[in-house]
Amino acid sequence: MVCIRTLYIDADACPVLREALTCARRAHVPVVIVGNTTQNLARHIRRDDPRDAEHARGRTADRPGFWVDIVDVSIGADSADFAIVERLQPDDVVVTQDIGLASMVLGRGAAAIGVRGRVYSRATIDMDLFIRHEEKKVRRAGGRTRGPAAFTAEDRERFVRNLSQLLAS
Repeated sequence: MVCIRTLYIDADACPVLREALTCARRAHVPVVIVGNTTQNLARHIRRDDPRDAEHARGRTADRPGFWVDIVDVSIGADSADFAIVERLQPDDVVVTQDIGLASMVLGRGAAAIGVRGRVYSRATIDMDLFIRHEEKKVRRAGGRTRGPAAFTAEDRERFVRNLSQLLAS
């Protein structure tokens, strides 16, 4: 039985959507872009990109080939996250900025990568969740926490390098 790895992209506020699609095209991996209905997600897809498995590019006996689908979800907290998790199979890869989604992905036997190129690990995800929780408590109490650093070209390069490795393995 052939393992069909799929790349899922949590497209809400994803600064590396174009790069993720490029990596998937090179690796001949299908992509599912998930985002809320207010976004025009189709603008990220090339006209010549296949939109279903039947017309996949680069399909071989052991690879499903590249094609891209869009899943529009309603506006609401975690709508895209739950749409991804319900479709997820072991060995799939998910691009997300959301540590909570990354935790669910790892729990399903799939891989998760952040938009800055960090590959989430089962060994450290509990600590990541704990830190997120503690920072949220500080903010609720009226305190301030440090926001994320500016997104850099190095972040983008690290993302492409690490995603390419994940899709090739």
